[in-house]
Amino acid sequence: MRPVGSLAAGLVALAVLTGCSGDGSGPDVPTREPAAPAAAPEPAVPPAGRTALAGSSYTLLAADPGSGLLAAATGTRLDVLDPGADPLAVARTVTLPGAAAALVQGRPGEVLAAVPGAVVRVALGAGTSTEVPVDAEVRSVAPGPDDTLVVGTGDGQIRTLGPDGATRATADGLVSADALAVVGGEVTVLDRRQSMIAELDTGADRLGLGLRAGDGATTLLADPLGRVLVTDTDHGELLVYTTAPLVLRQRFPVGSAPYALAYDAGSDTVWVSCTQSNEVVGFDLGTGIPVEVDRRPTVRQPDALAVDARTGDLFVASAAGGGVQRIAATDRKRGQ
Repeated sequence: MRPVGSLAAGLVALAVLTGCSGDGSGPDVPTREPAAPAAAPEPAVPPAGRTALAGSSYTLLAADPGSGLLAAATGTRLDVLDPGADPLAVARTVTLPGAAAALVQGRPGEVLAAVPGAVVRVALGAGTSTEVPVDAEVRSVAPGPDDTLVVGTGDGQIRTLGPDGATRATADGLVSADALAVVGGEVTVLDRRQSMIAELDTGADRLGLGLRAGDGATTLLADPLGRVLVTDTDHGELLVYTTAPLVLRQRFPVGSAPYALAYDAGSDTVWVSCTQSNEVVGFDLGTGIPVEVDRRPTVRQPDALAVDARTGDLFVASAAGGGVQRIAATDRKRGQ
C-alpha cells in the first residue's frame, strides 16, 4: 500500500531495522532531546464541564472500560478515581515502587504501570498491586495476545514477556522505546529520541519497517479499528497510520503543542489535548480525513486524557494542580 497525494512527501522510510550489536548502547543514529508538552499558561476561560480534586496534579490517566474506574498517576502515587461519585473522588491510593512512565489498560479491572525495573499490575477495585520484574528501565507497556506483556525499555529494547514474567523474545534497534500499541499480532513502538515509529510482530526478535513521525512525536495510541494515532507535539500535528505494513494515512494540523490522546469508540472521535492553549479538540476520523467536531477549554496543563467507554465522558487531568475535569458526553451533544 502507498500513501496518496501530498502524504507521499511526508512518508519517510528509515529502513528495515536489524537491531544493534547487543552491547546495550543502542544504534549509532542521530537523536534529539525528547519532545515534551508545552508549559501551559493560566487558563483564559473556565474549563468546560465540571472539575474536581482541585490542587491535585496527574501526568498519566487510564480508564477501565468495565467498571469505569479511573487510574490517575504522578510519580509513585496512583489514585483510583470513582466517576460515580459526585463530585469525582479518590476511592483509594496505591504507592508504586518507582515513578510511573506509562499507564495503560490491562486485564479487565486492572491497569498496567511501567516503572523502572518492573511492570506493576494494579487491581483498581481492590487497590492491590503485583510486580512483574524487568531488569531494565521500563518506559512503556501494552497487553499482548495470550496474556503476554509487551515492554519497551529506555535503551530501545522491546521485550515480550510470558504470563509467568519470563522473557520470550527481545528486539533491539531503537534508541528508546517510549510508547507501545498492539493491534492484533502487530506491535507499533514510538522512539521519541528519533521521532519515529517502527513495527514488529508480537514475539518477534527483529524490528520491521520504521517511519519518521513528524519532528517531535510524543504520544501514541491505537484505536479499535486498527489505526495508530501519534501526536507530533513540536510540529503541531496529528498523524494517523495503518499497520502491516506501516503507512501514514492522514496528517492534520492541530497547533498549540498537541500531546495527550484518547479515543471514544462510540462516536469514532479522537481527542487531542493542546497544552499550549489549555484546550481539548475532538476529531472525527470516519470521513478519510480528520474533521474537527468539538473544541473545549480545559484545566491548566492538560497532559493526560481518558474516555469512559460506558458513557463517552471525557476526563482531562491537569499536571499543574488543576485537578481532573469531566466533560460529559450528554453536555457535548447539547453543545454546552
